[in-house]
Amino acid sequence: MIKDLALNVVSGTHHALGTIITLQIYGTDDSYQINQAFSLIDRYEDLLTVNREESEVMDVNHAAGQHPVQVSSGVYSLIKLAVEKSRENFGFNALIGPVVKLWHIGFKGARVPSDAEIQEKMKLTDPWKVQLDDLNQTVYLEEAGMELDLGGIAKGWIADRIRDLWRAGGVRAGIINLGGNVLLVGDSPKRENGEWMVGVQDPKEVRGDNIAVVSVPECSAVTSGIYERYLEIDGKKYHHLIDPRTGYPVKTDVAGITTFTKNSVDAEIECKRLFFAGKPLPGWHDQPDRIGAVFVYDDDHVVYDNFNR
Repeated sequence: MIKDLALNVVSGTHHALGTIITLQIYGTDDSYQINQAFSLIDRYEDLLTVNREESEVMDVNHAAGQHPVQVSSGVYSLIKLAVEKSRENFGFNALIGPVVKLWHIGFKGARVPSDAEIQEKMKLTDPWKVQLDDLNQTVYLEEAGMELDLGGIAKGWIADRIRDLWRAGGVRAGIINLGGNVLLVGDSPKRENGEWMVGVQDPKEVRGDNIAVVSVPECSAVTSGIYERYLEIDGKKYHHLIDPRTGYPVKTDVAGITTFTKNSVDAEIECKRLFFAGKPLPGWHDQPDRIGAVFVYDDDHVVYDNFNR
């Protein structure tokens, strides 16, 4: 527990990964570790982005149906994790891009595609059609038109890498906020028990308005919800979270879920698992790295899973 850490804090903001990133380190006035983290973020964005024509992930996509592509070790490990979780079929699928682009919800040109269009694109989302070669660190998408998109877990993975960097540099307490994906490093210097106070977003209010506050140890907090992007046609709303099992926006009475886990990439994954489940899962928090989850439903009632409330 941190007892002698002064409340000096250095912070910085940076635009990357399609969002505003805020980093804070307590107990210092030296911004070196902040700047190192920003450089790390930019480097990983260059490797992982699908919003530009050139990146290691885009190299894989451009070669779909043609040949395997060798990628760097970090990128390979993230792709392998994404493919393994996609094969579990709980709602997360790193190959869902072609279907999401049909709907394009939250962007200019959003529309409700025909069922025939959806079913055609669904043929390109099978995670079992991704060949992974651990020895050569190559990735091969078997069908032309398949697309790999790591956006669903990349922020969490990058946050974990920043934490690794900070720990190696002797950082004792800090906050990594990658546009709503929050990773708390070390014990909070503001509370005697070392725990952090984290607000849970109210799904029906502007970002930053909380519906609940929880006290947690060092961990990551990630939220998924239907409230930020949607398409409304003839009085019917279609939110942006597409169910890869159907190709349509997932049907749920959950407005938002926040998960708390030791590692940020796990918080990303488990947030999607619980969102698509729509309710607490028996035995979910038996894993030692899962701290808890908060479910917020359309009728505003809140369910705390494993917070002893």
